[in-house]
Amino acid sequence: MFTVTTQNGFLPRKDPLVRLPDSFSKLESLLERMPIKNPETGRPGLLASGEFGEAILTELPLYDVDNVHDPALLSALFRDYTFAASAYLLEPCDLRYRATKKDYGIGRLVLPRSIAVPLTKVAQKINSKPFMEYALSYALYNYKRIDPTGDLTYDNLKLIRSFTGMESEKGFILNHVTMVAHSPKLVRHALGVLNTLEAENRSGFDHHMANLNATYQKVNDEMEYMWARSNPADYLDFRTFIMGTKNQPMFPDGVVYEGINNNKPVSHRGESGANDSMVPLADNLLQIKMPENPLTEILRDFRTYRPTDHKTFLELVQIRSNQNNLRQFALGDPNSAALYLANVDQIRAFRHRHWSFTKEYIIKYTEHPVATGGSPIVTWLPNQLMTVLDVIEEVASGIDRSLLTKEHAALVEEIEQRADAQKRVLVRDVQKLKERFPEEAVAPRFQEAVAATA
Repeated sequence: MFTVTTQNGFLPRKDPLVRLPDSFSKLESLLERMPIKNPETGRPGLLASGEFGEAILTELPLYDVDNVHDPALLSALFRDYTFAASAYLLEPCDLRYRATKKDYGIGRLVLPRSIAVPLTKVAQKINSKPFMEYALSYALYNYKRIDPTGDLTYDNLKLIRSFTGMESEKGFILNHVTMVAHSPKLVRHALGVLNTLEAENRSGFDHHMANLNATYQKVNDEMEYMWARSNPADYLDFRTFIMGTKNQPMFPDGVVYEGINNNKPVSHRGESGANDSMVPLADNLLQIKMPENPLTEILRDFRTYRPTDHKTFLELVQIRSNQNNLRQFALGDPNSAALYLANVDQIRAFRHRHWSFTKEYIIKYTEHPVATGGSPIVTWLPNQLMTVLDVIEEVASGIDRSLLTKEHAALVEEIEQRADAQKRVLVRDVQKLKERFPEEAVAPRFQEAVAATA
């Protein structure tokens, strides 16, 4: 369902299947009754009083998915079983957090066979991991158009599944969908950049680089709506359910998937925007190389949690860009260099906004030192942002401004000054936040990663 094309970009090639067939009616019923507050009726659901786990054990049969081959149904089953798995495992953590507003306690350490077996089988069929992912379940396969013929605009979208039924949860998820709605043009212009690069067609290259920059600007503009669509003070109320089982204190030894892997515990990263493919597309295309440190290893691990065709496409972009040395070609002409720099600056803007969200939605309200995906919350995003700021500084310093158009000269100056100021603020922020999140508060396996940015 996630074949990458210039028509759908990184979204599914067909809108998500909204409702499971009657043959999976018990699973459908449980998920409809699951949210803390039903978004349609406003009534309390199973998670409100901690009844979801017991309902799973008493109501959910072990469905046979061996003969399911339809891609849309497989994707819907993956989405729905991952929602059920996360709700089941993290329900005790949500109850504890709501009671204490401080910590999460311990989650359920065994995933029952009725979820574990079909989830694992479906995940294998679609070459995924048996846990909630950003594209395949939580966000990009979790929307419904109100008007089936209408565009993917926020006012034309509804959620299919949610944990809390909150308006802020809806805004958080669907804002990602409206951002990724711009990805078809990203794919189109990235391919245009590569094709003109290989043909050494400078004017065509500049044309597609300019359009790529304009499209990333639209993505960033859409990202800015997050503040209005999802209240920062509400985020922790649904964040619990998108936590992973890897590097999280709630699951010190992982989770046993009953009937799978000889009942040996396994661990998976939680849902994270780091699984998205739009920024990695730019990283690979523009040859933005991350430093070799444990934080970058976490980034690479995150990038395994995405649809197979996304991974294949991103790898192809990286190979073609490296074979033809896109950065060297771009820097071979001052105005091409300015367009290259403008695109890097859009990735800076994206990562800076992501870091701002982390500070305002999470760090402001919690002392939990680990992000949903299992990365150290203070240093992981700055690792990527600082790398982009370094690239801007290096590229801008090598451009001969006297050869630029007046417009491009002003653009380069503006980007350089903004990056310099942002770098100083970022260093100060991280140093200050390390006082609140000291290394000893982070799981031992993170300490090397935290120290890497000291």
